Amino acid sequence: MALRFAKRITEYRLAKDLFTRGKEIILSPEAQDMKNYIQHGETTVFEHCVAVAKYSLLMAYFLERTLKINVDKDSLVRGALLHDYFLYDWHIKDQSRRFHGFRHPGIAKRNADRDFDLNDIEKDIISKHMFPLTPFLPMHRESYIVSIADKWCALAETFKIDVSSYIIYRINFRIALANGEYSIDYGETAIEV
Repeated sequence: MALRFAKRITEYRLAKDLFTRGKEIILSPEAQDMKNYIQHGETTVFEHCVAVAKYSLLMAYFLERTLKINVDKDSLVRGALLHDYFLYDWHIKDQSRRFHGFRHPGIAKRNADRDFDLNDIEKDIISKHMFPLTPFLPMHRESYIVSIADKWCALAETFKIDVSSYIIYRINFRIALANGEYSIDYGETAIEV
């Protein structure tokens, strides 16, 4: 049953759903700034957050279709896209960045709260995605989903396992379209010879 389910969810559909639900965040200059920081290996923070949103959505589809558990997918995607919204290079040795693994969820939540209008589920996702490193239990199923997806993506990225290059490509393509950097010619223009 799980294999049949997996065949129905395409990368294209995931990218479209992710972009639609997270468009405000994805297109913001602040979120685009996450492309300037490396998260794991050679993966940027932006790419990591998109990958986490992808796997979070996959888990949400599975829970809803097979176990009939409702998931707030809008909050799930927004929280996943902002879960590492700390906006600095944690690889640079600096006293203020000590214990990054423990402290960055709070920093990301403060930054996201400052730049975006967050609901309670999104705040919980961001502040508790590092459970059990952070001492408080997540209060929403969406927070658990993002926490699990985050750990999977971090492991894959650390070991250079490609789990998201297609969806990153699709999201970046949609960003370019939205910004007018790319246009599609459907053959309506005359060709001069």
